[in-house]
Amino acid sequence: MDIYSPANDDKYQHGDAPQGEGLADDVIISPDTQRENRIPPNQARTRKWPVLDASGTPSIPDNWELKIFGLVDNPLTLSMEAFQAEPRVKVFADFHCVTQWSRLGNLWEGVSSLHLLERAGIQDSAKYVILHGYDNGWTTNLPLEDFLQADVLLADLHDGQPIDADHGGPVRAMVPQLYAWKSAKWVCGIELVAEDQPGYWERGGYHNHGDPWKEERWGRS
Repeated sequence: MDIYSPANDDKYQHGDAPQGEGLADDVIISPDTQRENRIPPNQARTRKWPVLDASGTPSIPDNWELKIFGLVDNPLTLSMEAFQAEPRVKVFADFHCVTQWSRLGNLWEGVSSLHLLERAGIQDSAKYVILHGYDNGWTTNLPLEDFLQADVLLADLHDGQPIDADHGGPVRAMVPQLYAWKSAKWVCGIELVAEDQPGYWERGGYHNHGDPWKEERWGRS
């Protein structure tokens, strides 16, 4: 059995948490990284890159695709090639898991959620987003307003490397200002709806919104 060592972990963060200094001018800085104290209540910093999910890593088809549907004017289906041809963004953000660990100073790269939904055309009646994953019909829900924040993206790179399957690759959502379960792994669909539809963890007792600074871990409201 292999014994874990930070020396063999290229994702291990040595030293102080990354501050975002020296990043290119086009990198979007998530506002929570600029707080004096970047660790929310009852969280602790991890230097590792942990793996957590509901039911294990699913099998992702070779012909991965992303569907954008529901209350949109122009439903879209993007292949991986088409997704990666969209305008790219980079986001420097912290990452807070509801299980009380936080990984600070992540650099994500992918496609802005705002750009994707502007391409699809948001209908006036759309108020919520349902993110769909390849893992057995898994979903999570969030207000449209939260999904359109400037630091939200669908990411295929983390700290300059392709996101591996255990961490939600080939493409995962990233919603930095909410607990990490809202950042759907193995994402395959973005659905816009008029009424809220709690997802897998929300139906299981997790908070419907998930703001880490308000410690919205449990409960419906």
